[in-house]
Amino acid sequence: MLAVLKGDRRYETMIDTPRSMRPHRPASVLALALLLAAACAPAGPSQPSALSPQSSSAPKRIVAAIKGDPPTLSDAVNSAGAGGTDGLNEVEHIVHAGLAVVDGDGRLAPRLAEAVPSLENGLWRVLPDGRMETTFKIKPDARWHDGAPFTADDLVFTAGVAQDRQVSIVRDSAYESVESVEAVDAATVLVRWKGAYIEADSLFSSTPGSRVLPMPRHLLERAYAEDRAGLTQLAYWSVEFVGLGPYRLREWALGSHLVLEANDRYVLGRPRVDQIEIRFILDSTTMVANVLAGAVDVTLGRGLSLEQGLQARDQWPSGRMESTLAGWTALFPQFLGPNPPFVADLQFRRAVLHALDRQYLSDSLQAGLSPIAHSIIGPGEPEYAEIERSVVRYDYDPRRATALLESLGLIRGADGAVRDQAGQRIVLEVRTTRDDLRERLIHPVGDYWRQVGIGMDPVIIPTQAASDRQYRATFPAFELTRQPTDLRRYHGSGVPLPENSFRGNNRVRYVSQEYDTLFERYLSTIPRAERTQALGQIVQHMTDRLVTLGIFYTVEPSLVSSRLVNVAGRKGESSRQPWNVHEWDLR
Repeated sequence: MLAVLKGDRRYETMIDTPRSMRPHRPASVLALALLLAAACAPAGPSQPSALSPQSSSAPKRIVAAIKGDPPTLSDAVNSAGAGGTDGLNEVEHIVHAGLAVVDGDGRLAPRLAEAVPSLENGLWRVLPDGRMETTFKIKPDARWHDGAPFTADDLVFTAGVAQDRQVSIVRDSAYESVESVEAVDAATVLVRWKGAYIEADSLFSSTPGSRVLPMPRHLLERAYAEDRAGLTQLAYWSVEFVGLGPYRLREWALGSHLVLEANDRYVLGRPRVDQIEIRFILDSTTMVANVLAGAVDVTLGRGLSLEQGLQARDQWPSGRMESTLAGWTALFPQFLGPNPPFVADLQFRRAVLHALDRQYLSDSLQAGLSPIAHSIIGPGEPEYAEIERSVVRYDYDPRRATALLESLGLIRGADGAVRDQAGQRIVLEVRTTRDDLRERLIHPVGDYWRQVGIGMDPVIIPTQAASDRQYRATFPAFELTRQPTDLRRYHGSGVPLPENSFRGNNRVRYVSQEYDTLFERYLSTIPRAERTQALGQIVQHMTDRLVTLGIFYTVEPSLVSSRLVNVAGRKGESSRQPWNVHEWDLR
């Protein structure tokens, strides 16, 4: 039997605590942390102080930090089981490039391609039989870091590898829908699709739907032909990486740092900063200390908690904190055999959501930087303004919550506890993995529920059980977790069951023919206006039936030195901070 941690441990929040009274690190402790950070900082190339001006003739250098130690420079290879790091995708955006990129506004913009295919520009065609064709044209003079031309043959090779089940890379949903890829000429590739697929314009790009970036045929074709299964073990993916991005790998000190130098051949022009050192810092407290000491100019990826970002912001006069809404933190109900059975009842789910003051929770735990997560599509996404009117909202209303519970025949006794017809108390087990934010959130959620008579049994999932698929899939009532805003995760085909060894991303095990039909229609609707209308219908379905109970969107902080310019924040979870790294500069 799995051991679990339960209890009534009190939570710690910033509720009603003025900033001047919040806990902070004493000056002596902070000074010691800064000294330790400077002493422990990994050795790297000599460079000017992060706080001192550079002469116009001196090379421009900056230092970035990620939380982790990447084993590869490819997200597609790394995601296949090579180990992870929060900043890997950010680093890949610096050394590699796709045909397009998600910009700071969350929209797809061309990079190596001359244009993003669309119905309007004629590069995206829907055929009478329902299949499609997209045409990608490579920009002139696009070259790999080693000087070899980037051609359509590279894209044909990439598609073949991405579709090969013998190669251990992430299974990319986009390539699963591809029928064929043909080189029309050296700079043009024609992609034929098995059917309608709305993310066809993002093929060979780094997006949620397509994570396999172009591969160099001239470097990998022979190794692929000789040993397909061993392709991802090549040094190419790490210390010998050759990409198409604005920076090229100069040095990799394993376990310590990367040194990247500006790519003179980058298709959008030579980057303004000559050199970027990326340090691997496993401890987020040490990362903050390095920033405050002036040893790091910018943090990348999900390395810091919001509380750490806020504390650094308040103690760092020479820098700022950028914040992004990425993913959402929500209560995920169990739809398959829940315990108690009331969890599957829509009126019950509405009651427990009305019982939560989610604005108060966001203000106290997210510093007021995140709105209530009324919808899986957040306000940072480009489509939000058009689908917002489809969202069904559930405001904080304890009286409404009590009325809904009474309508189900649940009776509140003299002790304040709600009981069913058999006299059993209604107690909801809520599981969550070890995470500072969620561990502080789970207890106030329980307090709000107790105010309307619903009990909570909080469970912190042990580390050894976090990867147990059956245990994670069969939670009895709710799981409190953070998830990407991915509509695929609610399709009936993804339900984790014994017959598929509990593999599948449909965490709530929701099965609805109506949802599946809406989602499949959305995937096959190419014209943008009609597609957005279909998305609104999905959002209306999900919020009306409370497929998930959103609490707030998760705020991801990053720290940026004031000496850097053009390092802008980003909207939504699709874009990455270095999407415009070639434009970064020093004051």
